[in-house]
Amino acid sequence: MKEKKNIVVLTGAGISAESGIKTFRDSGGLWEEYDISVVASIDGWHKNPDLVQEFYNKRRKELEKAEPNDAHKILAKLEEKFNVEIITQNVDNLHERGGSSKIIHLHGELTKARSSENPSLIYEIGYRAIQKGEKAGDGSTLRPHIVWFGEAVPMIETAVGKVRDADIIIITGTSLNVYPAAGLIEYARPNVPVYIIDPNDVHYSGSKKITFIKEKASSGMKYLYGILTAE
Repeated sequence: MKEKKNIVVLTGAGISAESGIKTFRDSGGLWEEYDISVVASIDGWHKNPDLVQEFYNKRRKELEKAEPNDAHKILAKLEEKFNVEIITQNVDNLHERGGSSKIIHLHGELTKARSSENPSLIYEIGYRAIQKGEKAGDGSTLRPHIVWFGEAVPMIETAVGKVRDADIIIITGTSLNVYPAAGLIEYARPNVPVYIIDPNDVHYSGSKKITFIKEKASSGMKYLYGILTAE
């Protein structure tokens, strides 16, 4: 029996945007409503924890109404023919709900909360709000399980290992502007095919050979699925 190839998929906000999840960067996005230095940084949390809790409580409510789109479902379907590892910058659970089984969340998970003192003390909270003054088991304030600006990205080394083992890399929904995730592509072995799905021009100055598919995530994944499964 032929051994399955390893596909590593790097996803960002663009894949979830098709499910109605607001992005920070796009026109009409969250940057126009909120100051990112306030709601997405560790300094912002220390200065105004109530505002930060309110922001993520709203995001959870928004996520509860969202549904996985075709891009999420096609990535799950790829598991029939490949070993698929998804490395996502997204904090939503649409990959899980779309059927994918192996997901690394670089920036945390919206449906979880954790101790503000002990990063390993994590709780599943689903879509509910974190209440003002709510405590973790160690007595510290319960906070969103999100990796904010100013904090280390604990899963980055695991992600690097997956990229090094990849036979094929797919990038969709991210403009390769957010580090450290954007640097992951450079850990791929030489001559590993890299596909970037993005309706906009993506500027890449690295050494990898890239195939650009100028489509949104769902239509681009449909097209690429046909290529990969025909081989």
